[in-house]
Amino acid sequence: MARVTERNRPEEKAFAPEYQGALGALSVNSSLTEVLAKGTAELRAAERSGDHVEMARCGLAVGEAYRRLGRVAEADAAWKASYRAARSARDTGAMAWALWSGGTLARQRGSLALAYRLLGLAAEMGERGGAVMARSYSLAGLAETGRIQGDYPAVAALHERLLDEARARGEARHTVWALEGIAQMHRNTGSYDRALALFEEAAETAGRADDRRGRAWALRGIADVVSVRDGDAERALSLLTEAESLCREMRLSSALAYNHKMRANVHYRAGQYALARDTYARALAEFREMDEARGTALSRLGLAKSLARLGRNPARTAVELASVRRALDRIGLRHARDMVDRAADELGVGPLPDAVSRTEEPSEAVG
Repeated sequence: MARVTERNRPEEKAFAPEYQGALGALSVNSSLTEVLAKGTAELRAAERSGDHVEMARCGLAVGEAYRRLGRVAEADAAWKASYRAARSARDTGAMAWALWSGGTLARQRGSLALAYRLLGLAAEMGERGGAVMARSYSLAGLAETGRIQGDYPAVAALHERLLDEARARGEARHTVWALEGIAQMHRNTGSYDRALALFEEAAETAGRADDRRGRAWALRGIADVVSVRDGDAERALSLLTEAESLCREMRLSSALAYNHKMRANVHYRAGQYALARDTYARALAEFREMDEARGTALSRLGLAKSLARLGRNPARTAVELASVRRALDRIGLRHARDMVDRAADELGVGPLPDAVSRTEEPSEAVG
């Protein structure tokens, strides 16, 4: 890694610290299919040679590729194997990275308590082993988990601190992540102008650093704000189309599904309910395929609202919304109840019952 200076700090090219050892030359923009193929080949070579350090490093990349492709069972097996290899090698830093991967997967699957536990262990182990990047990424994972739960007071300062640290080290990728997280909190609390400025800064920073994944997420954020604040569906959909091309290029399954959910949000806000229904259904299928509990529940919510606008029976809408609320409660999203209750009020089907019996619960409920 090139030495960071004041002059090059914000513009340094993005890199992927989770690609290590024989995979260290991979770009942050390498397609996930490429990462998986090369990582699997190098992992097998390390296994044949009995090199536990290299097994841990290659296993980390393989696990992350599986996770981002939505292949959660393989991702779960890979991070655990990486941890075992790192433990055999007594490599504390590699153990921290494996735990970070496992914690990130847990959050993706909606197991937030497990995510907190694994990411907390990863941060401690990174600190103990002097693995600065593993510690930083693990703290970021903790911050993101809290943000997803809606616990902004608890994580806002951590986001700001991690942004300062990333900028000081010239880490463009982590700078982009922190900007996007802070922007999302401003967007969700109604500070749209501030959110838009931060999302735009993130997109520009990602563009300079050639961080296509970061830019795709930032464009999604910009699209969301211009749709909500300005009612500009045309611009929002154009931004999402650009972001989608980046997701497809890198085979970013989770990011692509969230892109489609946002596209559905834009259609819904514009009163295009049939388009919203079809796009929510598409995102729902994608999230289910990758066992992404949060995305599944949010897509179900959007689909229920769209179907209600298209004339669905109000009683069926109420049953589905109550089921979605239970699913979001199980994940641990603190703002879920208010979010679903607002939808019920908007659609004129509230107040919702506090529980739904198993005989009433629709087949699309999240387990």
